[in-house]
Amino acid sequence: MDTKSADAFRTISEVAEDLDIPQHVLRFWETRFTQIKPLKRGGGRRYYRPDDVALLKGIRRLLYGEGYTIKGLQRILKEQGPRHVQAIGRGAPVGPPGPERASAPATGMQGDAGAVHAMAAYPQEGEPHQEFAPQHSRPVPPEGLDDLTVLSAVLTELGECQRILRSVLAPQPVPDGA
Repeated sequence: MDTKSADAFRTISEVAEDLDIPQHVLRFWETRFTQIKPLKRGGGRRYYRPDDVALLKGIRRLLYGEGYTIKGLQRILKEQGPRHVQAIGRGAPVGPPGPERASAPATGMQGDAGAVHAMAAYPQEGEPHQEFAPQHSRPVPPEGLDDLTVLSAVLTELGECQRILRSVLAPQPVPDGA
C-alpha cells in the first residue's frame, strides 16, 4: 500500500492486508457498524477512502487491542461519533476503560487479539444475534514466537476444550431410587 498516495482509495484486499485481518471480517464489520460505507463500484467492488481506513483502524484497535465488545464499540460510535474512532485509528489515545470492554482471558500471551475473535463473532445460522452472544477475546502471540510454540499452545488449549466437552457430554449416573 505504500506505492499509492495517502489520499488514494484502497481496495478491500489492500485494507485487509494493511490491517492484517481477513476480507470477510471487513464485510462483517460493515453489517455491525453502519458508519463503514465504502464506495461500491460495478460488480460490488469496495473502495475505501482514507477516512474509511482510519475508521477501520480505530475499530480494529478498539476491538482487538483494547478489548471492546462490538456492542460497546457501537455505543462509542453512537455517542462520540466516527471521527473519534477515526482519530483512534490514526493513533490518538483511547481514554479510560469503560464497561463496554470484554474481560480478557488470563493467559501469558500479550498483544492484539487476532481474527479468530472476529470469526467467532460472525453470526451463524440459528445462532443468537451478537449482542446476546458472549464476547471472547483471543490474544495473538507476540512476534518472535516460532510456529511450533504457537501450535503447541493451540493444541494444549484444544485438548482442554475436548476435556471440558467430554465432561459435559458424558452420561450422568442415575441416583439410586430414581
